[in-house]
Amino acid sequence: MANVSAPAPAPDMAAVTPVSFLNNGDNSWQLTSATLVGLQTMVGLVMMYGGVVKKKWAINSAFMVMYAYSAVLLTWSICGYRFSFGKYMLPFWGRPGTTLGGGFESVQADLYTAHVTAAYGMATMVYFQGVFAAITLALIAGSLLGRMNFLAWMLFVPLWVVLSYSVGAFSVWGGGFLFKWGVLDYSGGYVIHVSSGTAGYVAAFWLGPRLLRDRERFPPNNIIFVLAGAGMLWLGWNGFNGGDPYTASVDAGIAVLNTNLATAASMLVWTCLDYAFFGKPSVIGAVQGIITGLVVITPGAGFIPGWAAIVEGMFSGSVPWFTMMVLARKVPLLKHIDDTLGVVHTHCVTGILGGFLTGVFTTRDLAASFPTYLPSNGLIQGGIGQVGKQLAGAMFIVGWNIVMTSLIMLFLKLVVPIRMSDEHLEIGDDAAHGEEAYALWGEGLTYDESVHGWYGYDRTTHGERKIGGTEPGTPGGVEDGNGKGAKAMV
Repeated sequence: MANVSAPAPAPDMAAVTPVSFLNNGDNSWQLTSATLVGLQTMVGLVMMYGGVVKKKWAINSAFMVMYAYSAVLLTWSICGYRFSFGKYMLPFWGRPGTTLGGGFESVQADLYTAHVTAAYGMATMVYFQGVFAAITLALIAGSLLGRMNFLAWMLFVPLWVVLSYSVGAFSVWGGGFLFKWGVLDYSGGYVIHVSSGTAGYVAAFWLGPRLLRDRERFPPNNIIFVLAGAGMLWLGWNGFNGGDPYTASVDAGIAVLNTNLATAASMLVWTCLDYAFFGKPSVIGAVQGIITGLVVITPGAGFIPGWAAIVEGMFSGSVPWFTMMVLARKVPLLKHIDDTLGVVHTHCVTGILGGFLTGVFTTRDLAASFPTYLPSNGLIQGGIGQVGKQLAGAMFIVGWNIVMTSLIMLFLKLVVPIRMSDEHLEIGDDAAHGEEAYALWGEGLTYDESVHGWYGYDRTTHGERKIGGTEPGTPGGVEDGNGKGAKAMV
């Protein structure tokens, strides 16, 4: 009979030494917050972009977001995090390095140059900051939908993370010169929104406009998807702003409440303006109001009282509405550059507005509960200098992104075509990916706008042929490959 060794004794869990710096509550909240921000990108923006564009661009638009999330996280872990939050190298850049070593991931989270520590491991901090970087690239994509060559986008994403995002992150958050000067950005109004709005607009300039027919008529293909995506963005923002004290603190709760107050006020004001000037409350307009409310509160979410958050929401529901609905149709610079989703209005204009209002409404007691470098108070408490710092900080982010995004786009033009061919632009997803977002039951149909006809696969001839001439959006009149009637989905 074979000898059977006795099972190894179970480890004495009471004898395991706990990690001295770990606070389970803080770690849980930080990972939850990071996951909420990740869901904003991988669910919220995927659904929103996939639904808000013309049917023929649904897949391409959603996939640009999903690619950005993956590419950014790898780039971030390899080098982006240390450029953004590493030890001091330059006033705007940390010392490069990787985060992939087990020794690095398991030590206490430490933003070295900012002299900020947190009660969990470095791996938690790297992921939390990484999802912020990822959503920034996804926001830039909103300016470029409907014409960018996907290969060019694949190259743009890692280049921009390293050369542009990391500079803003280190300068404002990581202990760089704007941080030490006292510029306030609670959760990314500058680092994320002003930078993405500026970069998207500049990249759209170099990329050129969509086809004229697409620019003149670009109806959403699924407004319910847009609403669901906006809802995910709104609730996900609880992690976006609530996670930035780096601890499950009272200030995190204040940031979450202020986020929801500002967003609700912004959506209602935008809707009322649409009703007053256009006679109907626009659903897409309400979504824009949600986004601007989320953006405006981000620079000062935990620095201001609740009443100020409502005031900020009122501004974000009206000022970007004016720039988008009025100025964009009159000012040549805004009129001629094709920013597909108006990101310059919803993120750049609103981010600067939020930064300015942070300089107005910040209270010294709330600012003291956040790891800022200098004691800060806003204009309402006599801190007039804070307003100037906020505006100067915004101008640095705008200027850096104008220059660096232009250089990246000019470099890409030397390497790959940055824009799809006009033939591919006519087709959309099928040309870019060989796939379509929607198909009829039993048959896939493609609408060719140039000839106002539907094409589909004919089983009898094993090839494509024109099988109808119905205008998009009208049911009936289109035959499938067997000669039977079918309804068009557009």
